[in-house]
This record gives sequence, structure tokens and C-alpha cells, in this order.
Amino acid sequence: MPSPFPGMDPYLEGYLWPDVHHALSSEIRRRLAPQVRPRYAVRIEVATYHDENPESEIGIMYPDIEIWRRRSAPQALAGVSPVSSGTDIAAAERESTITQPITIPLLGYEVRIATVEVYDAIQNQLITSIEIISPYNKREPGLGKYREKQRRLREAGVHLLEIDLIRRGQRPAKTGAVVTDHDIFDAHYLTTLVRGGASSLEAWPVNVQEPLPVVAVPLRPPDHDVPLDLAAVLTTIYDEAGYDLSIDYNQNPPPPEFNAQTCEWMRQHLQETGL
Repeated sequence: MPSPFPGMDPYLEGYLWPDVHHALSSEIRRRLAPQVRPRYAVRIEVATYHDENPESEIGIMYPDIEIWRRRSAPQALAGVSPVSSGTDIAAAERESTITQPITIPLLGYEVRIATVEVYDAIQNQLITSIEIISPYNKREPGLGKYREKQRRLREAGVHLLEIDLIRRGQRPAKTGAVVTDHDIFDAHYLTTLVRGGASSLEAWPVNVQEPLPVVAVPLRPPDHDVPLDLAAVLTTIYDEAGYDLSIDYNQNPPPPEFNAQTCEWMRQHLQETGL
């Protein structure tokens, strides 16, 4: 079953995101590799980070931690012997109640972030880095670490393609960019490209009502850019993973909340699709 949305499905931005991120990176490599070989090789690099401040993601991407405290058996059970009849055991179980859990935030969480990298096959030199932005990259301390990575890649002349399909948090691509009258950074979803050595940023902003774009993946001159159809990528992974089995479209999508106009569009659109 395909996603009911024409482009990015906002319901994928919550606890399903780690799986979505992994699937996106694998599908992007699968689609790019045949287009660039044999001159280039496409690899997936996985970095592990310790998220020291996961509080903002509790209940969104990270599960709660529940600590159950057991109290001693009620006095009514004190005289029950191991060989009590089935009737006695059933009565005892009815009298035993589950202790209310205490829910506490995680002290830390291990985050694995996959990056798709295009290498020169002969020199094994990194040419293009395709970053699928994680919520960890959009708040501190992950935001600062990611901006440092941006700086290193640009200084090395590596093409940097950033795919941001998460609405919450700060956009790393906004660093040093000129904000115009039509602020592209206000779009729900944003893909940007900074070519190696370039002083400008190419952008593909889209909202939830729009299909995802076909973006350019640059290589080493004189080789031409290769196309990456993000809509086709998302459609493929949604269907293969069966994300519809894990989503209740009768509930609100993960935060942040859309404005009233967009919420009304979503309500009507989901109704029209039979959900």
C-alpha cells in the first residue's frame, strides 16, 4: 500500500524515523550505483553518536523508559501454599494489582546515522556526501557537531547534498545562507546542494501537499549530474516496509503541529483517500 500523501508522509517523522532513515540510505544507494559505475562507487557510512539530551524526542522518536516497582504480596496471599487449588490461585491473582509505573526520561541514547557517499572508484576519493538529516542533527549538541562536519566537507571541496525530511529543529543548511523575501527555509521539507568550491546553495523546498523533487547528484567534472528521484525513493521504501501497518492516520502526526490551513487540507485529503 502506498502512502496517502503526494510527497513526504509526516507520520514517518516520529518513532518510525530511524527505520525510515536506514531504508532511505539503502534505496538511494541502490538507485545511484548503476548510474555512476564504473567510474564511481556508492557506499554507506554509519556514524554512532551518544545523544546526551534526548528529552525533546521522548514520546516522539525515542520510547519512554518505564520502571516498575514491585511491592510485597498482599496479606491475603500470605497463606497461599504452592499446592493451592486452581480456584484459590485465580482468586489470589484477582486481588493482586499492578503497581503504577514511574516514567522517567532517558539519560542518553545511542544514535546511528547513515550517510550515502559517492567515491572516485580509482582514487577512492570522496566526491559527494548525501546527508539525510536526523533530528539529532537539528538540535544541540548534534547541531554543532554536524555544522563542523559541513565545514570540513566544504573545505575539502566535497559536494554536499542535504535531504531534510524532518520539520522539527533547526535547519543545518541555513548556516551562512542569505534569507530572501521568499524564505525557502520555512518550507515543510527541504533538500539543498552546495557544490564543491561553490559560493551558492541550490534548494528544492516542498510542502506536505507537494510531491518530493528529483534532485541533482553532482560528480567530478566533466561528468554530468545524475538524477535522484526522492518521490520514487520514498514510495519504494514505504511499500517495501509496510509502514501503513504501523501508522494510525486517525491520530495527529508527530509534532510540530501544522497550521490550521494545512491541518484542514490533511483532514480532507485523508478522508478522500478513504482513511
